[in-house]
Amino acid sequence: MKIFVRLSHFLCVVLLLICTLGNASSTVAANDAEALRGHYEALSKQLSDNPFGLPLYLESTEATDALKGDIYAVVDYPFKTVNSSLNDPVRGPANWCDMLILHVNIKHCQVSNDRSGTKLIVSIGRKFEQTPEEAYPVEFNYRVAAAKPDYLKIDLTAEKGPMGTKNYRILLEAVAIEAGRTFLHFTYSYGYGMAAHLAVNTYLATIGRDKVGFNVTGRQADGQPEYINGVRGIVERNTMRYYLSIDAYLSALNLPDDQRLDKRLDKWFSATERYARQLHEVERQDYMDMKHNEYQRMHALPKASSGMTDPKRPN
Repeated sequence: MKIFVRLSHFLCVVLLLICTLGNASSTVAANDAEALRGHYEALSKQLSDNPFGLPLYLESTEATDALKGDIYAVVDYPFKTVNSSLNDPVRGPANWCDMLILHVNIKHCQVSNDRSGTKLIVSIGRKFEQTPEEAYPVEFNYRVAAAKPDYLKIDLTAEKGPMGTKNYRILLEAVAIEAGRTFLHFTYSYGYGMAAHLAVNTYLATIGRDKVGFNVTGRQADGQPEYINGVRGIVERNTMRYYLSIDAYLSALNLPDDQRLDKRLDKWFSATERYARQLHEVERQDYMDMKHNEYQRMHALPKASSGMTDPKRPN
């Protein structure tokens, strides 16, 4: 009888913990959703009046050994559309690959499932066509951190990146707002050591010396803006490229499958040319040809594991 009482007590404790943790998780998601709506309200002026000509706000921060870019933006897609595509229970990770490949530096993306969870193997390379073998593979852990009827949070993290970079994080939050629109928060961040620091300094002293970001640091004598440069300029440009990939991906969901890729490529390139001072790297036809080849190569390669979802149909 004592053993039975103790066992019953143990089971009650376990159930209590499960319920408590479940409630805690729901509370955290609710708090995150409320916090994101708070950002939407706090940034109302910046979203309505900014140099982008869009309801978009970008900020960047630089620490001793880390960089971070954040974008807050309103998109004209219902939350249900955003959630059903980026958080599809079967194709969600593969849809992320179809989205990430739009970025000029992403050469390949493959989904892998194993005991530790879902991973995106993302190959990062140059601004011209490369095979996955010629690029640098970065293994992102893919995690749906929260999924509620009006709030979504997806977290991608990677320990190592190219040239000694580390602690990569790609974070997407989305929350439903009025008029059938969605408010997005996108974060792109990474850390770096001595090797990456030297490589970046070499880049900034040579081919990257005239590159700038988006935030204005002052005005020239003729009134023209002076944009932030250096490493914060780098992270701002990449944060914007990733955000434009999200927007371009979502823009084609209402089209037939065979029309989606061209729509997304055209949308992404046109959006980057809108900010040519910061983002122009290649000509339109070169970009289109390169991405068509990389996309076809991405979908032709064998699956990374038996549990990998089939990404052949664009979504």
